[in-house]
Amino acid sequence: MTPESVMDVGYQAIRVTMLLAAPLLLAALAIGLAIGVFQAATQIQEMTLSFIPKLIAMAVAGMIAGPWMLNVLLSFTLNLYASIPEITG
Repeated sequence: MTPESVMDVGYQAIRVTMLLAAPLLLAALAIGLAIGVFQAATQIQEMTLSFIPKLIAMAVAGMIAGPWMLNVLLSFTLNLYASIPEITG
């Protein structure tokens, strides 16, 4: 196992992690920004106001992006299992 192959597998793992986290984080970011603007405009300083909308938005994003996320994870796992002989050999 060469250092290049280890770095390549690590790079792919980090890339897949970022791809899987992006839809949920972007949904939470968008809702948080919208609620922050709303709170600033109305001067409502309730800290728990953004929790439920963020939770709902992340659930919706998870349902919409879930099949794609599962496909990305499955593809990465199958490629990793298929490359075991050439990584170790």
